[in-house]
Amino acid sequence: MINIESGVPVNLTASGALSTGACRILGFYVNSTSSGTIVFSKGIVTGGTAVSGTITPAIGWHRFPADMPTGAYVTIANTLNVTVFANPY
Repeated sequence: MINIESGVPVNLTASGALSTGACRILGFYVNSTSSGTIVFSKGIVTGGTAVSGTITPAIGWHRFPADMPTGAYVTIANTLNVTVFANPY
């Protein structure tokens, strides 16, 4: 049996809620950046519990498996266009 991971793509260019309900993040693809940074937090508003430090990602795919039982919030600084792949549960 082949195990294929897939998720719902959500494109973000500014801080905001990734999911208002429980979800599992698989990873993210950075489409473009200019010194952009990203922080993933549990919850649906800014100030939730951070599950990552400040990430300064390069363009391309970044595996980031994370369980977000109370929703997920993404904080973006500077210029960053990112597509996050997550599955609600």
